[in-house]
Amino acid sequence: MLNYKTLLCSLGIAAALFSCKNQETEKTTETKRPNIVFMMSDDHAYQAISAYSDKLINTPNIDRLAQEGALFNNASVTNSICAPSRAVILTGKHSHLNGKIDNLSKFDTTNVTFPQILQDAGYQTAMFGKLHFGNNPKGFDEFKILPGQGSYYNPRFITKDGDTVIDGYVTDIITDLTINWLEKERDKEKPFLLMYLHKAPHRAWLPAERHYKEFTKKEFPLPETLFDDYTRIHPEDLEASSPDAASKKYNLDQPKSRKSSVAKTAEMNILTHMVLTNDNKLKDSTVKKLGIKERYLGDPTSRMTKEQKAAWDKVYDPINKEFEEKYPEMDDEDLMKWKYQRYMQDYLGTIASVDENVGRVLDYLDENDLSDNTIVVYTSDQGFYLGEHGWFDKRFMYEESFRTPLLIKWPNKIEAGITEEEMVQNLDFAQTFLDAAGVNAPDEMQGKSLLPLLKGEKDAWDRDAVYYHYYEYPAEHAVKRHYGIATKEYKIMHFYHDVDEWELYDRKNDPQELHNVFYDPDYAEVREMMIKKLKETRKKYKDSEELDKQFIKVYEDK
Repeated sequence: MLNYKTLLCSLGIAAALFSCKNQETEKTTETKRPNIVFMMSDDHAYQAISAYSDKLINTPNIDRLAQEGALFNNASVTNSICAPSRAVILTGKHSHLNGKIDNLSKFDTTNVTFPQILQDAGYQTAMFGKLHFGNNPKGFDEFKILPGQGSYYNPRFITKDGDTVIDGYVTDIITDLTINWLEKERDKEKPFLLMYLHKAPHRAWLPAERHYKEFTKKEFPLPETLFDDYTRIHPEDLEASSPDAASKKYNLDQPKSRKSSVAKTAEMNILTHMVLTNDNKLKDSTVKKLGIKERYLGDPTSRMTKEQKAAWDKVYDPINKEFEEKYPEMDDEDLMKWKYQRYMQDYLGTIASVDENVGRVLDYLDENDLSDNTIVVYTSDQGFYLGEHGWFDKRFMYEESFRTPLLIKWPNKIEAGITEEEMVQNLDFAQTFLDAAGVNAPDEMQGKSLLPLLKGEKDAWDRDAVYYHYYEYPAEHAVKRHYGIATKEYKIMHFYHDVDEWELYDRKNDPQELHNVFYDPDYAEVREMMIKKLKETRKKYKDSEELDKQFIKVYEDK
């Protein structure tokens, strides 16, 4: 018979054994949940990833994600501008619901973000790089983020312990911080969410020394639409529409102009709006010597050390000298081509560094046996114009800024080398990550988990249109407010506020979006179908004309 003391001892041992076994089970469960590495660059056009097109640059490391996982051909954003895109990603809600409609408005910190939810569910969380809003991001155990846009050289970072300046090149530094966290600060008993966010290739495009030495010697093919004159509609080629109610409402009988006014009035043309100093890296003294008058945005090299500046000048001074010699003989076409080449040399030079550093992170995951249980995503906060329609920047719902790169790998879950054509958006990331972690998403989130597509369960995917809404007007680049939807076949947009214009494009037959068929009688049925679907989609996502007016008033009252 056991005495009282022996019984307690036995129970204690049993309890301890049970506790240990229970903890071990919990740890096993924890390790089965996937790690998440979310890689995002700023303004990285899909045209500048060789998995999509090898005309401009080779990106072997980013391409690895496509080779080992999935490449999305119909990924898009809900609002093509930096901070709002990030707010949509974090909240899983459209701009009109999360409140971050533009780069100027504050982010409403009462929004619940997916990193907060994952942190509460036991994930270790970290963020390094560019957030663009908020100094203390919620839901992160560790962060080092750039203030605002940040700097390419010797950047300042916001940390939990205050601001700090780190010497070097920003893309390399963000990667150093990321790998250091993985190596020294990661809790190996927990799954992790790591947000690895690059400043590059955001304007004003300062490459690292190793890349500007190479890329300033390159020449790139011109886009077919570099000299686009923004002709979109041809009323003399159309038969007069019958004067029914729809015709009167949308001016179908007499289109206002052969020109698309919203494209024509935008201020993002490489020839007329790209700045020779800040953007094309001419010295202010060179521009003044030639008698050129333009807006001065400051010296982009101001944060460089003497050594960094000397290396820079050694390469860029000859460019200044050559331009000074050629400029008197240049016409507008020559100048446009010169500015385009300078733009591409610097823009793509910054991407070369991003690709190298993505490779460093992927190599670390492979070499430390983390790859098999880690979802890796590469994307951009929006697309970007690389000379298409004569433009740089983004903001429009036209293809190059609306569409964004998206590559995802998850070994043993996603079949390697697949291509996905379904319509997906940055709106979907939050629910995808929560779904992968086995955590229920809040009902207020508006996206869809991508896991069915990633696992080949396409029957579970029922989306046939995606919604877009841009708000930041009047503002830099003068892109009018507009909303619209896109299906695989068509895209319709309504420009409003100080205009009332409609555009409709046949995405299959006019991929460069050169012909607005909204007024074309041959597309009358398509037009009515897309208008109806747009109204239904607006209602589905809880957007409305009342909210349009409300946000205009908020903007005007600032």
